[in-house]
Amino acid sequence: MDVKPLGPALGAEIRGIDLSSGVDDAAFPAILDVWLEHCLLLFRGQRLDEPALVAFSRRFGPLEAPPASERRRRGEAGSAVCPEVWIISNVVEDGEAIGSLGAGEAEWHTDMSYIEAPPSASLLYAKQVPPAGGDTHFANMYQALDDMPAPLRAEIAGRRARHDASYTSAGDLRQGAEQVADPSKASGCQHPIERTHPGSGRQALYLGRRQNGYIAGLDLAASERLLDQLWAHCTQEAFVYQHRWRPGDLLVWDNRCTIHRRDAFDSTARRIMLRTQVTGNRPN
Repeated sequence: MDVKPLGPALGAEIRGIDLSSGVDDAAFPAILDVWLEHCLLLFRGQRLDEPALVAFSRRFGPLEAPPASERRRRGEAGSAVCPEVWIISNVVEDGEAIGSLGAGEAEWHTDMSYIEAPPSASLLYAKQVPPAGGDTHFANMYQALDDMPAPLRAEIAGRRARHDASYTSAGDLRQGAEQVADPSKASGCQHPIERTHPGSGRQALYLGRRQNGYIAGLDLAASERLLDQLWAHCTQEAFVYQHRWRPGDLLVWDNRCTIHRRDAFDSTARRIMLRTQVTGNRPN
């Protein structure tokens, strides 16, 4: 196994492993250590079917079902699919979308932070990618908190934020959700803005997503002002790695200490990705 950092902010590529043949108990602890250190793993050139992706994903823990608001799709070309796998795609076949999230931009977020115990990890495997666009950007929330100006960090000490459950990262209203007029009254869970990572023991900034975010205990104007400052800080280029996808790429990221977003791409190009997510604990 060969480990190559992806950049100064976060991420590491692990080479020399064929995940389709499985990872044994002797090899996985080393992979886990690299993941906990670098927050994001890249495995290139993999050939994974859905069962193989699910099997490797389970090495990180029990798997979550896809978000309840997303109708389970039939899979590419009518193929059978594992229930743990969520298809992320803009492709339409026989008049039906085979996946979710389309071709638009997905804003900065961490996955499913609006539930009580958000996923600890997400895995995304590239089957087909467009010739341009669709890059995924990741920000290191350990580093964002460590490098935060002292006055700003003092403002968030002990505070909690509500994470809106009404909209997807693509800005679409979830099935069955109501539109949000006042973020302070939005549905969703409250979590500490500074959370302690259960694996590393380090503290990380934890924001979810900007849309309809709200900091408990503040009036709406003060919450908006503070959230604007936090988002402007944590998405600086110094904290970010940008991933240009190739077919066969598998990324594994830690939702407890990273946020991510996706660039838009040409809607006539095909992008088919398979995602799994690993159960997590309640942030504290």
